[in-house]
Amino acid sequence: MASKELKIAVSAAKSGGKILMDFLGKLDGFSTKGSAYNLVTQADLNSEKKIVSVLNKAFPNFGVMAEEGSDSKKDCDNIWIIDPLDGTTNFCHSFPYFCVSIALKKKNDIVLGVVLDPFKKELFYAEKGKGAFLNGKRIHVSKKLFPESLLITGFSYERSGIFDLNIENFSAIYKQVHGIRRNGAAALDLCQVACGRFEGYWEFKLKPWDMGAGQLIVKEAGGKVTNEKGNLWLADNDCIIASNDLIHDDLIKRLKVL
Repeated sequence: MASKELKIAVSAAKSGGKILMDFLGKLDGFSTKGSAYNLVTQADLNSEKKIVSVLNKAFPNFGVMAEEGSDSKKDCDNIWIIDPLDGTTNFCHSFPYFCVSIALKKKNDIVLGVVLDPFKKELFYAEKGKGAFLNGKRIHVSKKLFPESLLITGFSYERSGIFDLNIENFSAIYKQVHGIRRNGAAALDLCQVACGRFEGYWEFKLKPWDMGAGQLIVKEAGGKVTNEKGNLWLADNDCIIASNDLIHDDLIKRLKVL
């Protein structure tokens, strides 16, 4: 049976997703933050405001860590980790690969994850120890081995340094597998691994809201998630490697890291 936290998180994600769909293809413009390539839109802001409102109404004593700054009570034992629009660059160009991501961290452990693709109407979710689901049906990682893998990765907003490492890894690993994709929304990429569409995923220079929900969904689907060195992934890590577990060691030994 789903917990109250999961039910409310799903409701909040759907509320945020509706706002995104209302804005899709109708944006008047966008702003930037940190770099010329890190975009933010009114859709991000309105979605976050609605999501936080739904969560705060149900759980007023929980803290919030959200990408667009709606932070509160960050020293609480229970903290919602929110990305109101993962894949903003895609969204700005009306490319339909974006999502809402909500995770719940209790002390140092992420216990709940919800990722909604409002365009495809795909709702991924998991609670720790209860399995992973897509639109109510249980999902599992694939059973393919490394040479038959289709992989997915992401590139940092940085256009030097780490970018060169991304390109080097992409080029080297691409020659050894069926293919690699770069779709531009980390939370959704992780869910693609969880439901067996891809065998593995890696990315550097991410934030907690990019990874929190998706990594739990992968693990609850039977996959493996670590940092770039193969150690236990923690919520404050900025790198992630996720896989069906069968290819994890192969992927780690081939990746050059920072």
